[in-house]
Amino acid sequence: MYFNFHSKQKLLISNNDLDQKAFPLNALLRSREQGIKREPFRKMSQMTSRRAFLSAKAFREDSSIVRPPGSVVPGFVDQCTKCGDCIEACEEAVISLDPQGFPVFQPGDDPCTFCGDCAKACPTDALQIERVVDWPWRAEIQDGTCLSMNGVSCRVCQDNCEQNAIRFELQRGGRATPLLEVDACNGCGACVALCPVNAVALQRQPTLQTEALQ
Repeated sequence: MYFNFHSKQKLLISNNDLDQKAFPLNALLRSREQGIKREPFRKMSQMTSRRAFLSAKAFREDSSIVRPPGSVVPGFVDQCTKCGDCIEACEEAVISLDPQGFPVFQPGDDPCTFCGDCAKACPTDALQIERVVDWPWRAEIQDGTCLSMNGVSCRVCQDNCEQNAIRFELQRGGRATPLLEVDACNGCGACVALCPVNAVALQRQPTLQTEALQ
């Protein structure tokens, strides 16, 4: 083995197994270095990619986001193409887009009637008409925020509940405790949209069914 001083970047290797060939010295040294470092780097890259995938998957499968009636959860975002057909089909205008462009259930002035038009308009399996009756969301009132619990006369949620699921029980000091009958609530969202202090929210309930209105 010897160096060709006319070209300091080349190393001549001669043995019984290899013909005489010229190899760049720097490339040879780099290959030896990479041979040592390549495997740990590859494992680190694989671990990073796996963590990123799991984080993205966890975000995509967030079941706390209220999707339109008939939605398939988990797996909604994998089926949805963000076409917007469900939004156009909703006459009550209770469907909007989240920051990622996926449809979400957002109560407005008119309650959801669970007509199923959004599910019928969906070109994929993200929304299915058969699942509309399995709407798992029901209203939940935060007593600490409710105006009536703080001595302010307010019955907006009760007055606008078509299911008569909300009533108030008078307390001392001019306060009134809101009482919600979960079995009577259908999760239409009217009370959520109309509460002036956002004291009402939709919460997922285990295995509930809603009678679809035709």
